[in-house]
Amino acid sequence: MSDAQKQEVWRRWKEGQSLSEIGRALGKVPGSIHGVVKSNGGFVPAERKRADGALTLAEREEISRGLARDESLRTIAGRLGRASSTVSREVSRHGGREKYRAADADERAWDNARRPKPCLLHGNYRLRDLVAAKLAADWSPQQISGWLARRYGREDGMYVSHETIYRSLFIQARGVLKKELTARLRRRHTMRKSKNATTAGQARGQIRDAVSIRERPAEAEDRAVPGHWEGDLITGAKNSHIATLVERHSRYVMLVRVAGKDTTSVVSALTYQVGSLPKGLMTSLTWDRGMELAEHKRFSLATDVQVYFADPKSPWQRGSNENTNGLLRQYFPKGTDLSGYTQTDLDAVALKLNARPRKTLRYETPADKLASAVALTP
Repeated sequence: MSDAQKQEVWRRWKEGQSLSEIGRALGKVPGSIHGVVKSNGGFVPAERKRADGALTLAEREEISRGLARDESLRTIAGRLGRASSTVSREVSRHGGREKYRAADADERAWDNARRPKPCLLHGNYRLRDLVAAKLAADWSPQQISGWLARRYGREDGMYVSHETIYRSLFIQARGVLKKELTARLRRRHTMRKSKNATTAGQARGQIRDAVSIRERPAEAEDRAVPGHWEGDLITGAKNSHIATLVERHSRYVMLVRVAGKDTTSVVSALTYQVGSLPKGLMTSLTWDRGMELAEHKRFSLATDVQVYFADPKSPWQRGSNENTNGLLRQYFPKGTDLSGYTQTDLDAVALKLNARPRKTLRYETPADKLASAVALTP
């Protein structure tokens, strides 16, 4: 992403927009937005400004023109109202009279001006170790900060705000507190959310015109005939996902690469993949209550597949899919960035599962079970 795009990401994040909303606005997948936000722990970086006495790009361009006219550094400095030593250092730092270029010099000076302020915990080992010990004992950052103020006051620098502790946990680039300590936080967050973030007005958990699993045909419930599928998403690092589809009769698996968890991305990917199946091989799809299938009507219209939704917090109603997702962790361990897998990669993994004999099928393979069922279907 360009610097301008990153600034737009942070502006929208500060306003409280979700990763998916920002991704849609910028034409990026949510995983890309997550990478930018996570790199700074969700904390909006302070706006960088040039020091008042720093040379400007216009001044550097004037230096470059003066050098091209073979003027002395003293003459150039006098015209700019700067000390000749300032112009001399500027030219020598950026290639000398022969190689000096205003734009390159300005960009290099901007990069070299980064002066990250040392973290309070970085130089005080006693304080850092004490904070880490209290986090390991399940104390919250606010409790630690308050206890330190009560126990030590301002003695020997034994004080730190709870916000500094959160920053040291969420911004791992600081290298102060171990990442494992974030698991001790009560809410298990890994980055700061905007104070303006809200779910108000969002259709969370409110899938319009959702058809309950209780209305699914009996033939789907008893697995008597092929054509009834279950679906879900498995999640990886950096907000990456893969859609999984399992045929209930044969346990045949299909994996679908999705660009993001938003309903537009998921429905578009599923529609394309289901279109590759022989007509009539999928007649129904059972999904959980995730909003990734909020556009289920669009999916049904494009594929002629009826979508049914399981009851909330009832994973056993999609038992085949849940079991398959567990098997897939052999190939996609938790914490894996799933965005790096192509559809070809996913097809290869699905092929391995479909070619493995299953105890529940009396050690027949899902591929053979589906093929024989389809052959017998009139």
